[in-house]
Amino acid sequence: MTRLGFARPAIVVTAAVAAAVTAPAPMAFAQGRVSAIGSGMPIHILAPGAIAITPNGRSAYVAQEGPGTVTPITLATGKTRRPIMVGHPSAIAITPNGASAYVTNAGHSGTGDTVTPITLATGRTRRPIRVGLDPIAIAITPNGKTAYVANYLSNSLTPITLATGKTGPAIRVREPSAIAITPNGRTAYVINYSAGTVTPITLATRKLGRPIKVGAEPWGIAITPNGRTAFVTNHGYPGTGDTVTPINLATGSTARAIKVGRGPGAIAITPNGKIAYVADEGSNYSGNTVTPINVITRRAGRAIRVGSVPDAIAITPNGRTAYVCNGLGNTVTTFRIS
Repeated sequence: MTRLGFARPAIVVTAAVAAAVTAPAPMAFAQGRVSAIGSGMPIHILAPGAIAITPNGRSAYVAQEGPGTVTPITLATGKTRRPIMVGHPSAIAITPNGASAYVTNAGHSGTGDTVTPITLATGRTRRPIRVGLDPIAIAITPNGKTAYVANYLSNSLTPITLATGKTGPAIRVREPSAIAITPNGRTAYVINYSAGTVTPITLATRKLGRPIKVGAEPWGIAITPNGRTAFVTNHGYPGTGDTVTPINLATGSTARAIKVGRGPGAIAITPNGKIAYVADEGSNYSGNTVTPINVITRRAGRAIRVGSVPDAIAITPNGRTAYVCNGLGNTVTTFRIS
């Protein structure tokens, strides 16, 4: 997980587009309560590093960088199914219709620097798609027509037309390490890791906007369902690390950073837009918590204990359950969202 000299950002992309946030109103903080499913034990999966949930909420697909596989989980039972061989997976996204998953392969093997499509009905892979160097993040437009792949070492985004599997001309952008697309599909927001910025890109014109300064070593990004705000985790130390920076997407201005746990990485927002959950990887890979943030008040709640080094998180489309990949714990932990 250290090909770039730092731990690879854990990228999480859910397929469903959530409902818009209602007008702000006083609310109690929704504190997650950890609970297990099925047998009451965490789901054991070797080296889980990224996760995506199908739009119908029935299955999760977990990318495992070490084994080079994607493992499906039946969420009703917590049972894993036969792993799917891909390559050296770093990120995964599922199309809005739930028909296919697209997995980035960032390793040096024969399948490195590619994206592997998976037909989810059969679990079979299709021909890998060649992209740029070290693809470590992927996002799919809400209409399901295009995927955008962040190639860290190529300093580029590769668009893929999903109907044909053909790539388009790369978009040049500095050190792209995470990407999120607005619910209207018009703009992508790309993290520039070393620069400590987020760059907006108008997808129709491929034009880059002015980079937005956030914190040190930004790591993960999620956009609220109403498309008004992005939340960016700042993993680095000292100063602006261990925080989450809200960005007003209409103005490109940032708000006061929110203090969370050590080494925040992956982030996911509930479909109702009320709570963001931040995976706290910790310093030197010692973290074991997830921090909830009230999106309206911008206040962090009490940390939720999970497994060792949580590096990815996804929330079911109904907003009731979160699934957390614990990279060193070799488990997937669930907790109920109350």
